[in-house]
Amino acid sequence: MNTTGYIQQTLNISEKSISATLALLAEDCTIPFISRYRKDKTGNLDETQIEQIAKLSKQFEDLIKRKESILKSIEEQNALTPELKQRIEESFDLQELEDLYLPFKKRKKTKADAAKEKGLEPLAKIIMSQKNNDLLFLASKYVNDLVSSEEEALQGARDIMAEWINENMYVRKNLRRLFQRKAVISSKVVKAKKEEEEAQKFSQYFEWEENLNRTPSHRLLAMLRAETEGFVKTNVSIDKEEAVDFIENAIIKSNNESAEQISLAIKDSYKRLLEPAISNETLQEAKEKADKKAIEIFSENLTQLLLAPPLGEKRILAIDPGYKSGCKIVCLDEKGDLLHNETIYPHAPQNESGMAMKKIRSMVNAYNIDAISIGNGTASRETEFFIKKIAFDKPLQVFVVSEAGASVYSASKIARDEFPTYDVTVRGSVSIGRRLADPLAELVKIDPKSIGVGQYQHDVDQTQLKNELDATVMKCVNSVGINLNTASKSLLSYVSGIGEKMAENIVNYRTENGAFEDRKQLKKVPRLGEKAFQQAAAFVRINNAKNPLDNSAVHPEAYGIVEKMAKDLGIKTHELIANKEKIALVPPEKYITEDIGILSIKDILKELEKPGLDPRKAAKVFEFDPKVKSIKDLRTGMVLPGIVNNITAFGCFVDVGIKESGLVHISQLKDGFVSDVNEVVKLHQHVQVKVTEIDEARKRIQLSMIL
Repeated sequence: MNTTGYIQQTLNISEKSISATLALLAEDCTIPFISRYRKDKTGNLDETQIEQIAKLSKQFEDLIKRKESILKSIEEQNALTPELKQRIEESFDLQELEDLYLPFKKRKKTKADAAKEKGLEPLAKIIMSQKNNDLLFLASKYVNDLVSSEEEALQGARDIMAEWINENMYVRKNLRRLFQRKAVISSKVVKAKKEEEEAQKFSQYFEWEENLNRTPSHRLLAMLRAETEGFVKTNVSIDKEEAVDFIENAIIKSNNESAEQISLAIKDSYKRLLEPAISNETLQEAKEKADKKAIEIFSENLTQLLLAPPLGEKRILAIDPGYKSGCKIVCLDEKGDLLHNETIYPHAPQNESGMAMKKIRSMVNAYNIDAISIGNGTASRETEFFIKKIAFDKPLQVFVVSEAGASVYSASKIARDEFPTYDVTVRGSVSIGRRLADPLAELVKIDPKSIGVGQYQHDVDQTQLKNELDATVMKCVNSVGINLNTASKSLLSYVSGIGEKMAENIVNYRTENGAFEDRKQLKKVPRLGEKAFQQAAAFVRINNAKNPLDNSAVHPEAYGIVEKMAKDLGIKTHELIANKEKIALVPPEKYITEDIGILSIKDILKELEKPGLDPRKAAKVFEFDPKVKSIKDLRTGMVLPGIVNNITAFGCFVDVGIKESGLVHISQLKDGFVSDVNEVVKLHQHVQVKVTEIDEARKRIQLSMIL
């Protein structure tokens, strides 16, 4: 089997499309580039399909390496028979390969090894043949200086047989199936920790039991976290009698003394070897599925957060609210550059609201502010009320934005490099302002795990999580496109084909030579060769460029085609852009080339209609209920406006304007069954919710969605 065949086993994609995609990946083409500009080669595969092909290709590569390693190891032991070699070479199932390798694995000395050293393997073979009925007489022949009695000889033979049963591929394969179908996960509290305050959040799992294959990802991860923190012990098991009966039916074919010994060996093998191994495998498999689900949710949430509506190039006054330490204010220009900063004290204990109002009015006028951005942390609501009392000379939009991760950014090297002479409070306020102007450009500077839009992100496979989130950020950045002359190093590093080092080179070149005037100028950046240019060029934009196509998603390799379209229509290229009437006259088939097919031509025509269009919606102002300032103001039955601020597998959390977010359980999202929360709501969506339960002591709020 080759890579393409292996991938086809999992994905319903044609061999031609898979082969073309693998060839492009081998040429170091990025997934965003392939999905956008090589549709005709791949058969219009989207980013998700290409990503799956890339993952399965790596999986196949790892499988082949593991095969080679197993074959080499068995060969070095002089145990590789032609039959075994053939079975290994023909297997493309990792679990099956590991089962084939199990008898040859290097391990600590086992009971079976000790029995073999005493010369008891022939006895075990005779018993396993199930033809002998006088085992005491047979065992007496093996009593010697190393074996003191017939019972010791039989025990040694059983130890050897137990290991053989453990290594039996048929037994292991079918036991796995039993575990996958019928395994029950249970958890019991560690008595010594039961009364600890930290343990109470896991009290649900002090005495818990359910079918493992029905356990939702969030519950399994919660149970495993409780175990990791030492509050409970978990166990995965199936009915022992059913398991032993299955093995006996598979192995015992007689009804004599040999059968009795084999039965004892089976019970020992199951308890000591098979159950612990298969139980652990099954739990690990369930954990991998739970990780995958949690990572998918995190990735979806991150996508929605990064693609949240931007306010755009506006002058923003940003506020990081606070009580005793005051509210940190910054004024930013259209490009997000810091113009001014200071601190005001409108709240207790200083209560300098009059002076604070004058300062805010003065800053709004002096810096020609268009909008105000307020962080949603401590004193956020009070600051919002305070701002709305000010009589400005012009209408101003006031936004409350999530400040999750702002403190992480403000203490980071990126922030120190951007603002070396300012402290963390100023940097945090700048981040709050910039994430209103362009959430994507600002949030790429923060480790996604610090943004707080996932569940159990510290419990899942960290390498897998990082890879998935990096891919998500890259997908978002390239779906929007970036301004080459204003993008930060962080933002540039996620552009297709660029990376961190090249992004730094671009910023340095821009600093030394001024703004880029056209895309071709990218080739002058040190170490940015033809390949990197091919991958990156169409994802960067240049406003007011000499060539208007440089501010579009049209790839430079297709500029000649657009110019020919315009020439055939008797107009200039710039006259074709955004001219729907003229674009409608273009026959796509006429412009197909060897490298650019019909799908790409149609994409070009769509882009020419709305060049450089930002796929994100415009930012909207949102207002919480002014009567609700803390959990004490809530009453059951209240209907409130809210913003979805996190999505999990079991529901969504909604910010209703107080410190504590309320939970809308998946069962309360709408009438009828909901399998995926994202089908009903999206992150940052403005919603109406009803308060159904308030637990002030535990600071928990239950809500239901009003659609």
